[in-house]
Amino acid sequence: MNGEVSLVLCPREQRERIEHYIVGPYGVLAENTRGRSAPEEECKLRTCFQRDIDRITHSKSFRRLKHKTQVFLQPEGDHYRTRLTHTLEVSRLSRTVARALALNEDLAEAIALGHDLGHTPFGHAGERALNDIYPGGFKHYEQSLRVVDILERGGRGLNLCYETRMGILNHTHGAPDDTLEATAVRLCDRIAYVNHDLDDSIRAGILTAKDVPEVIRRRCGDTNSRRINAILTDLIANSGGGRLAMSPRMQETFDAFHAFMYSDVYKNPVAKAEEGKVEGVLARLYDYYVAHPEALPEDFGGVIEREGRERAACDYISGMTDGYAMEKYGELFIPFAWTVK
Repeated sequence: MNGEVSLVLCPREQRERIEHYIVGPYGVLAENTRGRSAPEEECKLRTCFQRDIDRITHSKSFRRLKHKTQVFLQPEGDHYRTRLTHTLEVSRLSRTVARALALNEDLAEAIALGHDLGHTPFGHAGERALNDIYPGGFKHYEQSLRVVDILERGGRGLNLCYETRMGILNHTHGAPDDTLEATAVRLCDRIAYVNHDLDDSIRAGILTAKDVPEVIRRRCGDTNSRRINAILTDLIANSGGGRLAMSPRMQETFDAFHAFMYSDVYKNPVAKAEEGKVEGVLARLYDYYVAHPEALPEDFGGVIEREGRERAACDYISGMTDGYAMEKYGELFIPFAWTVK
């Protein structure tokens, strides 16, 4: 009736009420968010964190992750991880931890889905190359925040919630005021990549299952699923009271696992044989676009005006997929065969 206030709650309000029962005292309630940089009318269907999930998964940067390197440069096999499948695995682990510890699953998922949006082509080799090339330095976690704040939507950004943004920014090193959801993502990121990178290394013939140190196989298991289950079970069992932590025994094992992966995979000369060429490719692309800013897409016009052509070139190149970077390199620097028509 006209003039009467409806007592029927919209789906978002219903979900916010449910969160009072399923999100514990150390989790973040959607209704308590610190908000967005630009205030918006709330959605009637989704909480603010659910809305962040949708904005990230519908973004162009998210779609490009399917053609970006995880560990092996442009692998030809169908079953190797990409930056996108890594992101999805981190998301699933993060939701499992958040659910078990009565944290906000939607916030954890939003952070997980957005954490690597700023990654370069060619994985961390590309990140190291741009860090050397661009005068201001380059860190993928800073670029991930830049993507959601500035670069997406033609320069308007995604206008995500504060908690999602800070979780994305701090997913590598953490921060004193991190939410527990952000901490869960940071831990699950590491758990995911050491496990799936080991799986891919065995698939590629870089390692065999017997190369994995005996202490890791004995304490965590000898398959990808068993290792993940053992580590997550320990993490959940030993967390609580506003902190997330593994048992001392599991932390020792995980540290040994991490060290093994760095020595035998991430610095393996066979796995990384082609990475030396990455800096040359990205450096030539960078020099070209700095010298020819008119060749950059129109979306970068605002960046050029505000921050200069160097920043715009860095933003453009960092967003490229592996294949697109090679395509542009070939188009600009490799002569085409002359043919008679």
